[in-house]
Order: sequence, then structure tokens, then C-alpha cells
Amino acid sequence: MQRPFREDHEMLRTAARRFIESEIVPYHAEWERDHIVPKEVWRKAGAAGLLLCAIPEEYGGGGGDFGHSAVIIEELSRVNATGPGFALHSDIVATYLKNFGTEEQKRLWLPRMAAGEVIGAIAMTEPSTGSDLGAVRTVARRDGDAYVINGQKTFITNGQNAGLYIVVCKTDPAAGRKGISLLLVEDTREGFSRGRSIEKLGQHAQDTVELFFEDVRVPAANLLGEENKGFYYLMRELAQERMIIALRAAATLEATLEQTIAYTRERKVFNQPVFEFQTAKYRLAEARAEIAMCRTFVDACLADHLEGNLTPELAAMAKLTSSEMLGRWVDVFLQLHGGYGYTREYAIGRAWADARVLRIYGGSSEIMREIISRKL
Repeated sequence: MQRPFREDHEMLRTAARRFIESEIVPYHAEWERDHIVPKEVWRKAGAAGLLLCAIPEEYGGGGGDFGHSAVIIEELSRVNATGPGFALHSDIVATYLKNFGTEEQKRLWLPRMAAGEVIGAIAMTEPSTGSDLGAVRTVARRDGDAYVINGQKTFITNGQNAGLYIVVCKTDPAAGRKGISLLLVEDTREGFSRGRSIEKLGQHAQDTVELFFEDVRVPAANLLGEENKGFYYLMRELAQERMIIALRAAATLEATLEQTIAYTRERKVFNQPVFEFQTAKYRLAEARAEIAMCRTFVDACLADHLEGNLTPELAAMAKLTSSEMLGRWVDVFLQLHGGYGYTREYAIGRAWADARVLRIYGGSSEIMREIISRKL
């Protein structure tokens, strides 16, 4: 099957795979114990050209397109490296800055992000809002030439490491979602603090935290885009975020299938390989067929995105089908590993735990069904 990648994409894939195998795979278990990826890894990734691949060269980026980002997402997913939040940093935070930032903001932040000197995060979710972005309670009150922010965020990826946050807040609380704005907040601002690292079921190497804003004062120049246009910006960019999740799910499906085939060929039960039992090989054959269908659809959506034609509905379909399929099949693959599948010594156990959140973040499966249903 023809994939939507050019030769330059595949050249980056080769470089990314080499970097991941040498700089990430040997240390990921240690990072899982520490619940964080060292900042030095980010600087190494920046030096290797693996950050901000789709950002123009004039701002320090790679000057490529989302296809270059996609190969890095896939290569990290292939080894289930869930710790480095490169995609959030490069393809969400940096994309907001590129699309909506002022020239001064772009020149100040993007080169440093491309080098891995500053790590980016986006603070959307709050303890009581979940997927309902219109219900955020964090407020930014205009005070002269500044905004004063008060509120709380949770489940913030890259939360401990980040030096720059895009904070979703209400600048006109009475206007609901039409009163949402995006503000750039540096981690050095007085009144800003990080809470505990959240003990998650999976993705243990990812530094996911709570954030607190107590009269945090930022210059009005830190407004990203126009005041009260934040919800529009979020809706516009969420399609790409959902493509990131779909790509990760598809690549993880392929990798865990191959791991399970290899394991069942080696593991013997009743004096024959598990693979030789009809119940096992027929399930694996079914998985191969469904995963091929998933890959074909995700690649078609990726091709649309590269051409600027990906709709919110298609992105929702890609995220929904791939993440739900991953959840279903990774459970089967774990079962085929038997008791060893339920340990963290085998990759399938970690993948099983890490995969569950893909049906929640970026908009839950229920939200994806709601988006799709509107076009029925």
C-alpha cells in the first residue's frame, strides 16, 4: 500500500529511528521510574533536528511539513516511548505560536523550542471541565497593560519540564466559550506553581502535573492571537492533535501485533508454539486485517491533512476508530502473552496500560461520536 510519505520524510525517519534507539530506548525504563524525561534529552533531540520539524526555518524549525512530524510520532510509537512529549511541544504548542503568534512572540520562543532549550505545554483541562473547554473557570482579568490570571489546571503533559505554557482562560467569563483567550505564561512568573506529578495508570515517564495560578501577572503582549478568539483557535487546531493520536494508535497497533506474533511463535504450550493453535493464529489473522484497514484510513486522513483538506469530522473518525481498535486489540495481544503479559517486563504490558488514555485525551471517544454525529 502506498503511504503518503516522500523521500525526505523517510530520510528523517531513518535519523529519528537511530536517535530513538540510542538516546531513548535504553533509558526509558529509568524515566518511567522517575516519572520524567531529563531536559538534556530534549536538547539532544533539538540538535538532531527532531523538534519543530514543521516550523519554518526562519524561526529555527526544520522547514518541513506535518509528514516530517508524523514519522517521528510513528517511530516513538513503534517502541512505545511515551515519555518524551515531543509531539505536544512541536506540533501543538509550536503550531499555535506559528499560526496565531505575533512576529515578536515567534522569534522569541520558536528558536529556543526548536533547540530544546525551552519546553512547551498547553494548559487546557481543569479538574471540573474535562473535554468541555467552554466551561473553563480559569480567569484572566485585564489590569492596565497586563492580565492577572487565577485558576487551576490538571493533567498537563510536559507540566514539570515546561518553561512556557499556553493557558486557556476566560477573559470575558459572561460570554462563555466566546470569552476564551489564550495567554503565554512563563514558568518564572510570580504566583505560578506546579503541583504534584499525577500517578497515572500508564505513561509513567510522562511528566503530567497540576498547575496553579494565583494572581499571576503577565504582560498584555503575552496574549496569543486576539482576545476572546481562543475557542476558535482551539477548534481549528484540535484536528491536528487528533491526527497525532490516530498516528500513534496505528503505529502502536502494528508494533504490538508484530511483537505478539513473534512471542506466540516462540512460546510453547502443550509441546507446541502458541501460534499453532487455531484460536491464536485466527485472532492474529483477524488483527492483521483490521489493522491494515485502520492504517489505510489513517494514512488517507494524513494525506488530506498534508493537502490542507482534513475536516474536524474526519479527524474525529480517525481518532475514534484507531484508539478504540487499539484498546480492543492490545487486550487480546496481552492475553496471548499469558501471565507474562501482565508484567511490566514485557512491552505488551506497558503498551496495554499506556494505550488506555488514547480514548480519553484529545477529546474522549464520546466527544468524537458527538462531532461525527453532527454530520450524519
